[in-house]
Amino acid sequence: MATNSIKLLASDTHNALAELVSKRLGTPLTNVAIKRDSNKEVSFSIGESIRDEDIFIIMQIGSGIVNDKVIELLIMINACKTASARRITAILPNFPYARQDRKDKSRAPITAKLMADMLTTAGCDHVVTMDLHASQIQGFFDIPVDNLYAEPSVVKYIRETVNIDEAIIISPDAGGAKRAAGLADRLDLNFALIHKERARANEVSRMVLVGDVTDKVCIIVDDMADTCGTLAKAAEVLLDNEAKKVIAIVTHGILSGNAIKNINNSNLDRVVCTNTVPFEEKLPQCPRLDTIDISGVLAESIRRLHNGESISYLFRNATL
Repeated sequence: MATNSIKLLASDTHNALAELVSKRLGTPLTNVAIKRDSNKEVSFSIGESIRDEDIFIIMQIGSGIVNDKVIELLIMINACKTASARRITAILPNFPYARQDRKDKSRAPITAKLMADMLTTAGCDHVVTMDLHASQIQGFFDIPVDNLYAEPSVVKYIRETVNIDEAIIISPDAGGAKRAAGLADRLDLNFALIHKERARANEVSRMVLVGDVTDKVCIIVDDMADTCGTLAKAAEVLLDNEAKKVIAIVTHGILSGNAIKNINNSNLDRVVCTNTVPFEEKLPQCPRLDTIDISGVLAESIRRLHNGESISYLFRNATL
């Protein structure tokens, strides 16, 4: 059992998830002062001693504020390091720049690797994230990285809200087939796949369904939804193939650009996102949005890490 205590830190904006984690742990958020100057520089200070304490910085990073939040996180980590914290863990449910995990064209950066280097240099000792876009990003770090999964929470949500007898799991592309197959196995359901035929790069000419969805409730699963254009097109294809209705469940609801408009104009019955990304202000604009709360998973992972317990239990089991 650890002899030091847990200290939870969060930004003063988009901290709803941190508040939920704090409530579940029964540990108040540490008092911090964040000042943003007129030239957009950030000044940060911690209002109490954190010497030799176990620090967990919870940072929700969403669309439109990514770069500001990254710098804010690095400043917070470095402040904790210079204040003699025993260990600093960054809780990043949605890892920024995760899609830039390889050099896909000449003279392109691998920005996910740069993110790993910056976190380590700032003084981070441990990273906890959820549903990494590419699991190999863990190899970019020289410090421990725990990649949690939303799947147990998604399984629980589906069992509570959908008639399993008429459901089928859908992967919106070939890349997500493994994720969809794993979820289908957990629920003992069939799964189908939508294949994108491209006329040229970045332009989908048509989408072809592989599988039978007649009179089924189709559950599209993906790791993130950005503009939701692919989800809207996938819903059309499924309904054209006599599906009963279409639900989309994604881990990271980035919901940038015309996402809300695309959802409202689509044939999707609802779009369900976890709260890894802050999108509370978009809920009133879109009645089809629903949320899966993952604060319980993060809170339990923090408790287990602090006490030196294994967190592999959370890979397969949902928290209460």
